Amino acid sequence: MSWEVVIGLEVHVQLATQSKIFSGSSTEFGAEPNTQAALIDLGMPGVLPVLNGDVVQKAIKFGLGVDAEITPKSVFARKNYFYPDLPKGYQISQFELPIVGMGHLDITLEDGTTKRIGVTRAHLEEDAGKSLHEDFHGMTGIDLNRAGTPLLEIVSEPDMRSAKEAVAYAKAIHSLIRYLDISDGNMSQGSMRCDCNVSLRQKGEEKFGTRREIKNVNSFRFVEKAINAEIEWQMDELESGRAIQQATVLYDPVKDKTFAMRSKEEANDYRYFPDPDLLPLEVTEQLIDRVRAELPELPAQKIERFVSELELSDYDARVLASDRVLANYFETVVDVSGAKAKLAANWVSVELLGALNKNDLDIDASPVSAEQLGGLLKRIADNTISGKIAKQIFEELWNNGGSADQIIEAKGLKQETDTGAIEAIVDQVIADSPDQVAQFLAADDNKRKKLIGYFVGQSMKLSKGKANPQMLNQILAQKLV
Repeated sequence: MSWEVVIGLEVHVQLATQSKIFSGSSTEFGAEPNTQAALIDLGMPGVLPVLNGDVVQKAIKFGLGVDAEITPKSVFARKNYFYPDLPKGYQISQFELPIVGMGHLDITLEDGTTKRIGVTRAHLEEDAGKSLHEDFHGMTGIDLNRAGTPLLEIVSEPDMRSAKEAVAYAKAIHSLIRYLDISDGNMSQGSMRCDCNVSLRQKGEEKFGTRREIKNVNSFRFVEKAINAEIEWQMDELESGRAIQQATVLYDPVKDKTFAMRSKEEANDYRYFPDPDLLPLEVTEQLIDRVRAELPELPAQKIERFVSELELSDYDARVLASDRVLANYFETVVDVSGAKAKLAANWVSVELLGALNKNDLDIDASPVSAEQLGGLLKRIADNTISGKIAKQIFEELWNNGGSADQIIEAKGLKQETDTGAIEAIVDQVIADSPDQVAQFLAADDNKRKKLIGYFVGQSMKLSKGKANPQMLNQILAQKLV
């Protein structure tokens, strides 16, 4: 049979606030367990939650970022269920009336085309605590530091048709929340995690199949692997004549398999009802206008500007605009260097990102600052150094710091641009290479283009990499003919 996969994502984003959604407790990551949970987070009798205004503004920012309707009046509800790390026995969340309504987000597919993914809603809620199993043999430890941490749950339409599309959507959400500065998006610390709803149907059918939800996937790589594992499992079940049961499942990366956690609850299982301690949240047009006025340039706008103003290719623009910190780094390099944007794009995309990947570092932990790299490219642009020498200097900057100018001066790396000196080098190489010269003279034009590489290489070696490449090629072409 020919199957079609239908995927929708629920992305939980921790909002970057100093304090929790309903209390003044700190949200700082990494504190000692149970040191950041106030009585309000625990739902103790006699205490009342107070909504954090910063949370509301960050939710509005996201809504405007996906061109969604901001609901004038939203309501917090109690979602009732029992869980060891949920001391109140209910979670405060928005249900029927979320703060952000229908919007959309465009993703770029592997073939370069764009696909629009619907955003059904985004609602505010508090996080639960965390169960700890590793250090408690036969028991479970509970850390309630996360209890009450503000979350924005972003629910997509079931518009994705492959694991790669789901990853592209998750990455687009990650990029947007970092641009908007509403979350650090740190997936290893739980600041962003995904629930993936997956179902299969026969191609051509309109009715959706029964979905299973993969809970709490915390990396882009695991989103793809978990969805593909679930697709494979569902396909085997359906082709064996068994029906899919709606369920919540977990992904085991070691076995590369999904396994059932519990049967999927319906909304009425949670017995939602409006929280009697919180008034309906009313958002005024004035507040929306104020937040809109503070919106930064968003990824799609930045890509368009990089292409139109800086004359980058669409591919380069998408790579460099994929992350706000990376885009800011690149623009600083362009400003400091005064070089063509294409040169800066090549160095940031290839040399810098290559070194960061090799050392498993993020851009904001780069040992070479944008100002340092800009200073290096400035010396390529004014012909002080060649591209080859620049790679040596980049390595020095990476390992020992300093500035390009300091390294050039200390190591005597200025490019040789004296015509007479380069001619002397070329003459020496030609005199030392009679066989190669004869081979070059006997060759046709196509072969000569390949053979001249030998003379360039030998001349560069003799000049210790300092000869100006353009001048060297010109002089070689004159001398060899």
